[in-house]
Amino acid sequence: MIRVAIDGPAGVGKSSTSRALAKYFEYAYLDTGAMYRAAAWWCMSQGADLDAESVDERAITEMVGELFTGDHFDIGVDPDDPFVAVDGKDISEAIRDSAVSTHVSKVSNILPVRHLLIAAQQAYINREAEAESFSKGAGVVAEGRDITTVVAPDAEVRVLLTARPEVRQARRTGQSAQGVGAENVAERDRADAKTTSFLKAADGVTTLDNSELTFEETLDQLVHLVDEAVEEQEYSRYAANLEGYDLDEEDQALLAGAVDDEGGARRQKAVGVLAVVGRPNVGKSTLVNRILGRRAAVVEDTPGVTRDRVSYDAEWAGTEFKLVDTGGWETDVEGIESAIASQAQVAVGLSDAVVFVVDGQVGITSTDERIVQMLRESGKPVVLAVNKVDDGANEYLTAEFWKLGMGEPYGISAMHGRGVGDLLDVAVDTLAKAKKTSGFLTPGGLRRVALIGRPNVGKSSLLNELAHEERSVVNDLAGTTRDPVDEVIGIDGQQWLFIDTAGIKRRLHKLSGAEYYSSLRTQAAIERSELALVLFDASQPIADQDLKVMSQAVDAGRAVVLVFNKWDLMDDFDRQRLERLWQTEFDRVTWARRVNLSAKTGWHTNRLASAMRDALESWDQRVPTGKLNSFLGRLQSAHPHPLRGGKQPRILFGTQASTRPPRFVIFATGFLEHGYRRYIERQLREEYGFEGTPIQISVHIRERKKK
Repeated sequence: MIRVAIDGPAGVGKSSTSRALAKYFEYAYLDTGAMYRAAAWWCMSQGADLDAESVDERAITEMVGELFTGDHFDIGVDPDDPFVAVDGKDISEAIRDSAVSTHVSKVSNILPVRHLLIAAQQAYINREAEAESFSKGAGVVAEGRDITTVVAPDAEVRVLLTARPEVRQARRTGQSAQGVGAENVAERDRADAKTTSFLKAADGVTTLDNSELTFEETLDQLVHLVDEAVEEQEYSRYAANLEGYDLDEEDQALLAGAVDDEGGARRQKAVGVLAVVGRPNVGKSTLVNRILGRRAAVVEDTPGVTRDRVSYDAEWAGTEFKLVDTGGWETDVEGIESAIASQAQVAVGLSDAVVFVVDGQVGITSTDERIVQMLRESGKPVVLAVNKVDDGANEYLTAEFWKLGMGEPYGISAMHGRGVGDLLDVAVDTLAKAKKTSGFLTPGGLRRVALIGRPNVGKSSLLNELAHEERSVVNDLAGTTRDPVDEVIGIDGQQWLFIDTAGIKRRLHKLSGAEYYSSLRTQAAIERSELALVLFDASQPIADQDLKVMSQAVDAGRAVVLVFNKWDLMDDFDRQRLERLWQTEFDRVTWARRVNLSAKTGWHTNRLASAMRDALESWDQRVPTGKLNSFLGRLQSAHPHPLRGGKQPRILFGTQASTRPPRFVIFATGFLEHGYRRYIERQLREEYGFEGTPIQISVHIRERKKK
């Protein structure tokens, strides 16, 4: 049985909230305050003078004793009909009269009276543990004075419901306008405080201030507290099945631990944007990695490795900023090189300051001079970095770059870190003096979505379509994207962090150079994501490589949405071919949502948001232990495990050890065959959904302790 005890001062809505909570869980409802009011009403009806300066406490105590120990009093515990009756007469309205409200504290402040009422309240609460009670042993919600500390100090849920005095008085005044007797809550607080404490929670009691909460919000928080208590009680009840079995330290930790969920969010913070630009192969990405302190950008001693503008959260000397790596800027180029140069120019336009990187070993080139012209036209402050000045003996190489007219050239070695600190000091100071802050640190609370697939299936095209602008370089050349590109995109009123990745090659060990490191970054991006959008080129036959990419996301335990792109290029025959493949090649992921769309035209891209939300909701879903074990019990009864060696394995207990993805641990008396585990998974999906997420099931085989 679950006992919920709710205390608090007048005007916080204890009665209405407690009744709603009892109705929600089909529990009994006990208004202990009504019992005090009934006692006051009874004494007044028996002729007691409660207006006297000194009331006869002994006489009052005897009157109240007669009311509750005889057959006079009755109170309903049905939240839909919480009546109060004396000698068969319903006095529910009478006890709300202003005269009763005025005198109830006179009666309740008499200690012997309180002892009588506390005993009566405890009797009503304990009665609900019986199978013949109103709640059939499920639980009771009791509200009123001393309920959390004296009446039910060991209740499973104890709450002090409170609110600011002016809010409580306004609520009481509003009730008065509806015909309910008004009272001054401050006077009521002073009177009640003589014998009880209800403005500060005792140890173990949860304080819930509903001054700024609606009725529904208050109820939601109470429901959450009760759900937690039910889960804890059910967990203990089913875990008792393991008594008498040998359990190791991992088992004990699992039984004692909580669900291992990820979480935490960081507020979006405005920061300056620092763009790193220069012609190809001057060491921009090497400098970016040096600033970040990790190998984030793909680096190779070949021009044109970086193609997109890629943003990173960075920090130097306590100053946070957005660092943007760009592809090499060139003039008079066509095709993909032209798109790369355009992205670099866009990065300059969106930045607050620029680090212009040149090659000290090569000297000034005509391309450097054209970049200077572009930077002057942008009007952005520029810090000039002369790279590949590896030691003091080569410092003279920087002198030539004064000719560019971009201010003092700073000699650095991005490879070895020489001079980078001094460069950053100047760059951060330049950002601080900028007119505005154009960027935001990536909020930690955003759902992270990785776009994955083999090369040229349209990942960058889909990213650009969702963003409604050219965020990534798109070209018919397979493998255009190399660095994972993080972009915050708003869809249907929700912000998402999309990670555009390089196409995953079939044989990683046969790759070299930029392609090898791009594939490693893609694998890391999958691990960093929560949801994988697995893209397929629907206009082409499904290859083994496609299925391996899909398996990589599933094996990583990520939520999955399957996206069949280029649907506009399909004819009826192609669609029938794909449907046949869906029945045969995709049997491992029949639980995943599937979206057919065209990134090029935008057709059906509006269906992605709901599919992503559903998949992540399943990825986060948790089945309460009580419901899980009840489900396993029904499943085992209807379809027991086949006999193995003359013995039949039996499930003792099951728990969901974690979410993201949902991982279930089953304690059994013997090995559960793979087919039976698959059966359990299918039944779990049929019962609880889990659409769009893999499910992991592990079995712990345990034997009885030897006597």
